[in-house]
This record gives sequence, C-alpha cells and structure tokens, in this order.
Amino acid sequence: MKSDNVTKGPDRAPHRSLFYAAGFTEEELKKPLIGVISAYSEIIPGHTHLDKIAQAVKAGVYAAGGTPVLLPAIGVCDGIAMGHEGMRYSLPSRELIADSVETLANGHCFDGLVLIPNCDKIVPGMVMGALRVNVPSIVISGGPMLAGHVNGDHSCLSDMFVAVGAFKGGKINEQQLTEIEEACCPSCGSCSGMYTANSMNCLCEAIGIALPGNGCIPAVYSARTALAKHAGMKVMDLVKNDVKPRDIINLDSLKNAITVDMALGCSTNSALHLPAIAHEAGVKLDLHLFNEISEKTPNLCHLAPAGHTFMEQLNRAGGVAAVMKELCDAGLLNPDTPTVTGKTTGENVKNAFNLDTSIIRPIDNPYSRTGGLAFLFGNIAKKGCVVKRSAVLPEMLKHTCKARVFHGEEAAVAAIYGGDIKPGDVVVILYEGPKGGPGMREMLVPTSALVGMGLDSTVALITDGRFSGASAGAAIGHVSPEAAMGGEIGLIRDGDIIDIDMDAYSIHAHVSEEEFAARRAEQVMPEPNVKSGWLSRYARLVAGADEGAVLK
Repeated sequence: MKSDNVTKGPDRAPHRSLFYAAGFTEEELKKPLIGVISAYSEIIPGHTHLDKIAQAVKAGVYAAGGTPVLLPAIGVCDGIAMGHEGMRYSLPSRELIADSVETLANGHCFDGLVLIPNCDKIVPGMVMGALRVNVPSIVISGGPMLAGHVNGDHSCLSDMFVAVGAFKGGKINEQQLTEIEEACCPSCGSCSGMYTANSMNCLCEAIGIALPGNGCIPAVYSARTALAKHAGMKVMDLVKNDVKPRDIINLDSLKNAITVDMALGCSTNSALHLPAIAHEAGVKLDLHLFNEISEKTPNLCHLAPAGHTFMEQLNRAGGVAAVMKELCDAGLLNPDTPTVTGKTTGENVKNAFNLDTSIIRPIDNPYSRTGGLAFLFGNIAKKGCVVKRSAVLPEMLKHTCKARVFHGEEAAVAAIYGGDIKPGDVVVILYEGPKGGPGMREMLVPTSALVGMGLDSTVALITDGRFSGASAGAAIGHVSPEAAMGGEIGLIRDGDIIDIDMDAYSIHAHVSEEEFAARRAEQVMPEPNVKSGWLSRYARLVAGADEGAVLK
C-alpha cells in the first residue's frame, strides 16, 4: 500500500506520532488511508453542503474498511465572480486545484481518493489532479440546485442575468427584478440548468469516474447523501482491485464523454475541460473530433439555457444513464469502457429507461440531428472556436454581420446597455483569452444583456474569451489563436463583414490575407491587464483555448 510509506515500520515512528497528534488511532493506521478532498466553503452555493457530503463519504469509507482523511480544496463561485476582475481567477483556479490534489495526495501517500467538487472549475481540476497522482479515485459531486419559481414558471440563474438586461431596457421594473432575484436560486447545489458545473458532473458519469446518478440527483435529496456513502464504499473496491483513473479515462471513454456532451447540450466550457483532462491522461483531443462526433450524435435534451427544463426534471426522466442508454442502443457509445462501478459503461446503463420523452427526446425524434456544440474554423479562428449551437435561435445559425470591436468585456457591456449595438452587428470582444485576459473571463453579462434587450435574434457575439454555461444566443467563444497570441481575431476592425455558418462549422471575415498582413504590421499590443501576482505567471505559461488552456 502507498500509505506504508508513512505508517509502517520503525523508520516511520515519527510519522505515526504526527497521525496520533491529529487524533488517529493505531487501528486506523493499519487500514488503507483514503483522502477525502472536499471543496466545502460558505461562499459557493453549490458547496455550502459539501461538509454533509464529506461526512457521508467518510461513513462509507469506514463501513468498507478504510480510514478516511478529510482535506480541503479551494473554489471560485463563477456567478459571484462574474462581470468584474474576480472572473480572471476562475479558469486559472482549475490549475491550482489540480496542483493541490497532486500535492495533498503525494505529500501524504494516500491509497485512494474521493473527490468532492460541485461547481465549474473545481470538477475538472480535481479530475486532472487525480490523473496526475493516479491512485484509485472516485468523484462524488454535491448535486444540482432545485429550479426556482417566478410567477408560476421555473427559473434559474441565467434568467436573473437576462432580467438585468430587461431592466436596463425598460422591459421590467425594479420590483419585478427583485422578485426574480429572490426566487431564482432556491436551494444549495450547482445552478439548476445545464451549465458548466452540471455539464462536468454529468460528463464524470459518462467518462466513468463517477457513479451513476452523480450528474442529476439534486443536492437536497436524501439520495445524494446515499450516493456519497456508496462512493465511499466503492473507493475501497477500487483500492482492493488497484483500479486507477488512467485505467478508466482514455480515448474511448473521452469519446463517450463527448458523445454524451453533444446529446445533453452541455456548456461550451466542456471544450476547455475535456481536452485538459485528456492532457493529464496522456491523450490528445483534436477539436475536429468534437465536430466528427457531433455530426452523428443527435441533441436529445434542451435544458436551460437552451430550453426551459432543469436538472431535477432530467433526474426524474432517468438522468444521464437514460440518455446514455438511448445512445448505446443506437450504437453511438462504446459500451465496453471500464468505470468505477467495476462494470462497463454498457452494463451500467442496460437497465436504464427513458421515463419522460419530453425531457429526453428519443433518438428518432431529437431536437436536432447534430450535437449541442459546434466548433467553427476560418480565417479569424484558424485553430477553432466554439458555440453552443443548441442554444442559438434558428435564424442566427447562418448569419452575415458587421463587426463592432471592443477591447475587454466592460466596454462591450457599456455599448450594449447604452443602445449602441444595432441589429446586424456582431460584438467582437478582444484580449479576454487565457493569456490576454489573463484567465479567459466568462462573458455571461454581455450575452445576457443582448438577450434581455431583445437583440439575440439579430446580434452575434465573438470573443477569444469564454462563456458561462448559462449563456445563450449566437455566442461564439474560445477563438484561437487569441488576440494576445497574435491571432487574426485581434486584427478585426469596426465595419468588417463576418460570415457565420454554424451548420457548416465556418466563420470567415471578408478581409484578405494581404490586408491582415498590413494590419499586423501596424498592430500595437495593449499593456497586460495584470502585471503582478500569480495571474501574471499564469499568463506566461498558459496554452491556447484549443489545447484546453493547460499550463506548459
């Protein structure tokens, strides 16, 4: 056992004395040591209950004959960080989380890990760290928030951001804004639509690193606590059988995850996190692979922001397992990939059943014949960019527009709220990429402003930054190479005509290579937004969005 390095033999007497100082007993030190890494905090609504989840995990580990050791992890609430300088820290925090998992696990010689994230960057960060350490590991997330209720309709956080735009546009009054504010987020848990947190929690099921139910069982349900106990028990089987993350996460399981991503209509941020997870597993994910899988994978779900259904409804309809069963029956998933249950993917879902075809469309009646995400390529995105196609209005799938260029989110938001953006424009936001931001801020405020002011059917948005999973509309992000890396997106000027064809996976500016060369010769890069602290180090080391914004 790896823990023998800190618990066995006369040479490790000093180490044991420190365990005793922490309250462990001799009997406990004779059992496998399991690191229970919890991102509990009082600032992230998706994490405020993770102390209860951690206690359930510990009970499961004890019941199965192990010794659990509770450890902390950080996290950033993307909603609270949205729209200001704090958002620069969100995506980079993924690397800190991966580093901390690696540090805690290797520094203390744990035999296994139970990872307890719930929101956005915390989920992939923990999985990335587990792949580096490569000891038996399992993910048990905190589960989704319940949907809110406003005027008899379901609501969620994205409705809140849209409501701000509606208020600015004079469509609702301050009292109505307050009513939505107080009702849209009614419980703990990850925000209730198919946003980044829930996307990654669902994809942990699809990739095989979490138990069935991980993605959809609501945070407040007792079934979530029971699942946490089972995760604690199951990690002991993984330790006994020496099943490690790299035994589970490989190209085949990643292809399964991308397929489920397309069927569910997951967040565009999955296009950052799956390549980053693959990187830690020693697998290269080319963005063209996403389009290849999208071409043959129908979109079966329209959860918010693409539609008006929510995670609790997906759970009642059969959850991720029911979606995977539809895909398996159609031959779109590899059923033989291993999972943390000890069974294959096909065995896990063979008894799943679609209980509500209005929530999970059958394969022969999808929302669209292709997947929820599309990766566009062209002369201003030579290494690609991404859009959540399933959340785009039909009239915006193919669109010709005139560029309005802004350096940074704030200038764009001011123009939108100031009424300066007109139908037929495309808002182009530059220097918000992984390096230029730095940190690749989410653009939920400008996208919600466009929706709230009724411009989402006539105005697109393109950025080298990224979007919240709650963003809707013709929001095209992750443009690579980014402006700060010399990408052509940084050479776009006001008035340039841009053609967007999401069905053809194309984005093209009416600018010749000769004109781009002339503009490049005159280009003056702006001063870095951040010149000190660890974000300046991040900016020096980070790769492009097309590579998952990993550090190199």
